Amino acid sequence: MNKKIMSWSIIAAFAGFLFGFDTVVISGADKTLQALWHSSDFFHGSVVMAMALWGTVIGAIFGGIPTNKLGRKKTLLLIGFLFAASALGTALANGPWFFAFFRFLGGLGIGASTIAAPGYISEIAPAKDRGRLVGFYQFNIVLGILCAFLSNYLLSDIGENSWRWMLGIQVFPSLVYSFLVFNIPESPRWLLSESKIEEAKVVLQKVFSKDEINQFIEEVNNDNIATPSNENIFMKKYRVPLMLAFLMASFNQLSGINAFLYYAPRIFGEAGLGADVALLSSIGIGFINLIFTMVGVFLIDRLGRKMLMYIGSIGYIISLSLVSMAFFFHWTGMFVPIFLFLFIASHAIGQGAVIWVFISEIFPNHLRSSGQSFGSTTHWVLAAIIPSLIPFLFTTIGAGVVFLFFAVMMGFQLLFVFVMMPETKGISLEKLSKILIKK
Repeated sequence: MNKKIMSWSIIAAFAGFLFGFDTVVISGADKTLQALWHSSDFFHGSVVMAMALWGTVIGAIFGGIPTNKLGRKKTLLLIGFLFAASALGTALANGPWFFAFFRFLGGLGIGASTIAAPGYISEIAPAKDRGRLVGFYQFNIVLGILCAFLSNYLLSDIGENSWRWMLGIQVFPSLVYSFLVFNIPESPRWLLSESKIEEAKVVLQKVFSKDEINQFIEEVNNDNIATPSNENIFMKKYRVPLMLAFLMASFNQLSGINAFLYYAPRIFGEAGLGADVALLSSIGIGFINLIFTMVGVFLIDRLGRKMLMYIGSIGYIISLSLVSMAFFFHWTGMFVPIFLFLFIASHAIGQGAVIWVFISEIFPNHLRSSGQSFGSTTHWVLAAIIPSLIPFLFTTIGAGVVFLFFAVMMGFQLLFVFVMMPETKGISLEKLSKILIKK
């Protein structure tokens, strides 16, 4: 694998670290903020906790616009500034609405990053390594999640304002990321789509021979010529990739993954664990997530996307059913953490490793950002709705019923993988788009 391509991919993928850290860091301040501002369960869940997710929805809906108009690199830079502003603003917040506004900014960064970062990496990566390189984005997400859990644990006892430090510390990785992005080139596929051929050649000369450059430009230009500029993803010919993106994104959230990551300490508390044990179990979740994401990234270009989804779906069904049973039958001790460790492992090796790779592959070059925006929006609308309802649902129908619902949904995901999902490993982006259009 070309070292420069790997270096550029790792830097772009670091947006995933900020995504993961920002998503989970709020869990350490969850109950403290509710007590501090005397919020009801509904207000706390739907405004204080979920405002970042609503920002993510907006970022996902409109993130394709700067990614297309400004380019992948400038959008990645904008993402870094949004995360830095969010971290600083939430750390200094003196009320729930001020806090929610800056969480919203961080959400914009998350939503845009799910479009710009995987899209950038998929466009610079060779077909045989594309899954692994785009998988770095997911690896960084779970690394950020683990670091957020560790950071929350280490900062939890430093005083009444510990929550401010938990949230504000993200300023530092945000600024480091922004500095690194200055040193990566623009996506050559985006430059060619904008008819900036000479600029694309300058980038390609860093990684390809002259013959390879000419072949690359010819293949991409042929694809661009064959596709009118006034097309959109809702045309009948793109029905298959659109449906695949919608179902992949929907099932990701119907597993309950974001609901769990946002409320891990609360869920462990519902299972009868003390506060310290709950926080330590959350750190365990972060380690399991990281380890099995590494396994998924290692296997994705070997076994393929579809096989990882089979493994993950079966693991989801088993683990979520066991968690549900633990709540129904009042199993105490470490049963719930162990079952949820299995759930996280199943997610990491399946949906976690596959989703952003798969959605970045299935749309043609000129519609990739729009297609990713649609898939990301679907993902984040559900990611905003489901965690917002968790405190209310736990109080009204109970955790057992909630986790049973997630288990049933994963049965439907297994059916989707078997019936509809195509294998995309090792196929060039241009060839893959032609295959899916024919379908």
